[in-house]
Parts: sequence; structure tokens; C-alpha cells
Amino acid sequence: MAKLGTFGRSGFIRKSSDSMKLIMTTFVGFLLGFLIGISFPAVSITKLHFPSSIISYIEDRNSGLKTQALLNQAWTSTHKNNSMLNPNSTAKIYVPTNPKGAERLAPGIVVPESDFYLRRLWGDPSEDITTEQKYLVAFTVGFEQKNNIDAAVKKFSENFTIILFHYDGRTSEWDEFEWSKRAIHVSARKQTKWWYAKRFLQPDIVAPYEYIFIWDEDLGVEHFNGEEYIKLVRKHGLEISQPGLEPNNGLTWQMTKRRGDREVHKETEERPGWCTDPHFPPCAAFVEIMAPVFSRNAWRCVWHMIQNDLVHGWGLDFALRKCVEPAHEKIGVVDSQWIVHQVVPSLGNQGKAENGKAPWEGVRQRCRKEWGMFQTRLADAEKAYYKKMGITPPNDTFV
Repeated sequence: MAKLGTFGRSGFIRKSSDSMKLIMTTFVGFLLGFLIGISFPAVSITKLHFPSSIISYIEDRNSGLKTQALLNQAWTSTHKNNSMLNPNSTAKIYVPTNPKGAERLAPGIVVPESDFYLRRLWGDPSEDITTEQKYLVAFTVGFEQKNNIDAAVKKFSENFTIILFHYDGRTSEWDEFEWSKRAIHVSARKQTKWWYAKRFLQPDIVAPYEYIFIWDEDLGVEHFNGEEYIKLVRKHGLEISQPGLEPNNGLTWQMTKRRGDREVHKETEERPGWCTDPHFPPCAAFVEIMAPVFSRNAWRCVWHMIQNDLVHGWGLDFALRKCVEPAHEKIGVVDSQWIVHQVVPSLGNQGKAENGKAPWEGVRQRCRKEWGMFQTRLADAEKAYYKKMGITPPNDTFV
């Protein structure tokens, strides 16, 4: 019995000794780990590069939170910890030469311009675009003119991005044309092309395009080719231009009538007293608003001149000369690439019949009113500028 008692006491002592060793080992290990941990700088999660599979939106089975949400929480927690560990850190980005609103971004990530190039939802982004179009053609259209637009689009090569502004809301029906599946479609009911242009052709959006065509839907293009037109515009140094108009079809200015004996013309003779100067509209520096073509630089200026509330553009054609210098040399009509203005009052019929007047009559009345408003605004703005600068205004009356 004595031996059994001795054995029991020695077993108890041995177990107590083992427990103390385990406790001491655990404590020393914890202390050592703590000392090693604080000797290294905090690791920022923003400097870790996760595989794309980790950032996918797969729901976490245990928490029900999405992986992206978990990463956001981790980033917030780590960012807060870093701020606490580095309370005196003042390294902040502020670049005043960045575009307005982007001053807090590193310049290397700032992309101030965009485009209308279509991109895939899959694959390598660098392989999305096989051809970068150099020119843009925008038509404001209704579906009833689909055949006319189909014929017009086919006059432009693959170097042209096609955008359709739909004033009647019918967009999907255009898919009967193969080219329509590659075009950009924008729909807003009962709006004009200048309303669209101001909102969707902002200069930084169309910056990749060397020339921008902003055309009506009722143009016959049998004698027109887009690539040949661009060649002539470059050859003659035109910043703002239009194709010549068939002279025997509808009413048009003398300046925009096609001449059969030349490639391009830049001036004409109008009725006596219509031109205060032979270099002023409508005798020179003038194209109409039905089918204008702008260089990238000219369009940047014209876009800023378009008024938000004046949507028909009447009077704009007389003011285009403000955007190029010398205007009488850089604005012209391309005669050898000519079109026919079919004078289809489709947009006019989108108006509202009031007081016994047809829809188109109300539209025409609005056009005339806008013309007067635009003249007044432009004249007042220029007078205010010259007065502020203490300069005598030039003898340059606005028509």
C-alpha cells in the first residue's frame, strides 16, 4: 500500500510539472511572437495584389456576405489601423494641373478623354478593338427614313463610327441592317440633332475622331463617298465644311449650291446688300446646318457655342466662323462630293398642333424665335467682352 501511495504522489507531481512547462512554453511563445510582430511595419492591404478569382462576387457560405464586401471591410479596417499607426503622415495627392475634379488622383491613372468604340464583356481588354475608327458620323433619325439612312451609312467605310440619334424612340427595329448592330444608338423622343450633339458629342468624348459629321436624315448620297470627301477636306485645308447641294432641288443659299467646275469653293455672290463684307456669311465662311462636317479642333469650339435651350440651331451657321481663323479660307463647300437635300419635314411633324396650326408650323415658329435669341445672346456677349477689355468693337455685325 505504501508503494501505491508513493506512486500516486510522484505521478501527481510529474503532471503538475508538465502543466507548468506547457504554460511557460505558451507564454514565452506568445511573448516572442508579439515582440517579432511589432518589430515589422504594418502591411497595407492596398499593396497586396489579389487574383481576379478572389475579387469575384461569390457569396460566402458562412456569413452570407459577398467577397467584395469582405474585402471592402478588410481594406477599411487596415486603412484605419495604418492611420492610427502613422498619425503624422501627410503624403496626400493633389495635382492642380489635372482636369477639374481629378486633382486628388495620381496623373498616371487620369483618363480625360473617351470614345464610342465598342468593347467586349470578356477576353483581354487590349484585344477588344481591331480597328480604331478615325471619323464619326452622327445622324438624327426616325424609323420612317430607315432606307435613306441605310443608303447613307453605306457611303462611309469602316473608318467611320456610326451613331444614330433616335427622335421617335424606335431603336431595336434597325437591327434588320447588319451595320446597325455595330452602331451606337441613343434615344430621346422629339429632340433635335443639336440637343443630342450638346449632350452626347462632348469634345472629350469625340476626341479620337479627326472629323465629325452631324447630318440630317433626308440627304440623298448617290454622288457622295466618305473617304473621298475626307481627302478633299484635307487637301483644301477645310476645318468646317459640307458637301455641295444639288442646285435644282429645293431652296438653298448660293454659297452651298454645288458648282460643277471645281473640287471646292469658299466664296460666292449673294443678293445685293446681303453681305456686309465679301469674307462674311452668307458670301463666305458659311455652310448650312443640315450636313456640316467639323474638324476635331473646330468642333471643340462649336460645341461650347451651342446653347442648351436653343435646340434647332438656327443662326448657328452664321456664327461658325467665330471658331476658325481665317474663316473665309478654312470654311468651304466640297463640290465634287455632293448631296441632294430631299426636304422631308419628318422632324417638323414631331411638333404639336396648337390654335388650329399644323405641327410643323409651331416648329417653324420656334426656329425663328431661337434664331433671334441666339443673335441677341452672341451680340451681347461680345459687347460685354469688348467693354470689359476696354476695346473698341470691330465693325463686324452679326447676321
